[in-house]
Amino acid sequence: MTSERFKMVVATHVFLIKENKVLLLRRYKTGYEDGKFSLPAGHLDGNESIRKATVREAKEEIGVLINEDDLAFASVFHRLAPGRESLDFFFTCKKWSGEPKVMEENKADQVLWSDSKNLPENTVHYIKDAVQAYLEGTQYKETTY
Repeated sequence: MTSERFKMVVATHVFLIKENKVLLLRRYKTGYEDGKFSLPAGHLDGNESIRKATVREAKEEIGVLINEDDLAFASVFHRLAPGRESLDFFFTCKKWSGEPKVMEENKADQVLWSDSKNLPENTVHYIKDAVQAYLEGTQYKETTY
């Protein structure tokens, strides 16, 4: 008898950091946390490394080119939510080429450089926690959202 294995959503996020500010995108018409700020992020497509997915998502969402070697691991969150469990990887990046801008107008409507210690009120809750974890040097966190 074979049983189906548990499957988990895996996502990657990048903190673009410039002059103690972090780049945020405001979500738009996605059906999830619309009107709130988040990080450039996305899910793995399969058969790609987490770093490759991070580079791909940054290009797709904000039009910047990142070298994998310029990504520094920040943290991983294990999020337990009703009906959905995920692993979220967070990387920092201080070097990229291109000017960040909204590339997927059907998913985001604004780019904002925000003081990492004073994020907008309307920032996605676990993103606030991830920024705080980065500032504190916390590399692993389990959350229930």
